[in-house]
Amino acid sequence: MAGILDSVNQRTQLVGQNRLELLLFRLIGPQRFGINVFKVREVMPCPRLTLLPGQDPFIKGVAHIRGQTISVIDLSKSTGGPEIVPDENSFVIIAEYNRSVQGFLVGGVERIVTLSWKDIMPPPEGAGKSSYLTAVTEIDKKMVSILDVEKILNEISPISTELSEDVVDASVGVSLGERVIMIADDSTVARNQVRRALEPLGLTMLLAKNGQDALDQLLAIEAECNTSITEKVALLISDIEMPEMDGYTLTAEIKNNDRLKAMPVILHTSLSGVFNNAMVAKVGAEDFIPKFHPDELATAVKKWLKKDELANNAN
Repeated sequence: MAGILDSVNQRTQLVGQNRLELLLFRLIGPQRFGINVFKVREVMPCPRLTLLPGQDPFIKGVAHIRGQTISVIDLSKSTGGPEIVPDENSFVIIAEYNRSVQGFLVGGVERIVTLSWKDIMPPPEGAGKSSYLTAVTEIDKKMVSILDVEKILNEISPISTELSEDVVDASVGVSLGERVIMIADDSTVARNQVRRALEPLGLTMLLAKNGQDALDQLLAIEAECNTSITEKVALLISDIEMPEMDGYTLTAEIKNNDRLKAMPVILHTSLSGVFNNAMVAKVGAEDFIPKFHPDELATAVKKWLKKDELANNAN
């Protein structure tokens, strides 16, 4: 798997075109799964793992990799499947989610494929709330599943959504009146984390399950406004990685629409890397907040709602 993370600049361009690269892997059996290459730091044969007393049963052990101690999660066991027994075919995918680095033990790694987010679809409706999927796609006439890694990580180590006392301010919602803010994220866990974190601000929130769903809802609401979407929706918080339409493309669509563009957009994502700032500026988003720190997100929301309020008062 040497060289799997080369050509970063080329991959940056893919992000701006509603495209992505998936690293395909297997757990146990022939079913294939995918992870966005931008999340991946390194792929390696399973190293020696050290068991720690009292560790979560889904953690296979820890590995010392390039001077860093990294927990290695059994992706099969953590999603309700059988335990992976490391062998010569096993790999560990080193990835960065939500400001931390994890290792994911998988049964085998295949190849990288380039796709359009339009080809990435939400999971079937029958998957239910217990599903660990955020999306599915078809490659070589076979289904590939994209796991809800944020849900997996939150079950192993739940993230606090509580705000500090000095950040809580219910008057923020009062000043908005009947206006709402929208949250777009393909992960049910992530949507609920944002919703719970912002509830102490007294906000009314509208949820969207992906970029296309968010755009469809916004256009429907905008049709009932006199001049601008901001009459009803004060701000959008959007993930970047989403099926059908990613957050960058959603933002570009908003900023290219005269009746939507006045609405501030905060991109809120577990994607990391220096390319983010360039892409945020390219598509015209007002802010970028890495997942997930509730105080930082709430502070950014208050900042842009305050600016919106001042602009409305000036008009």
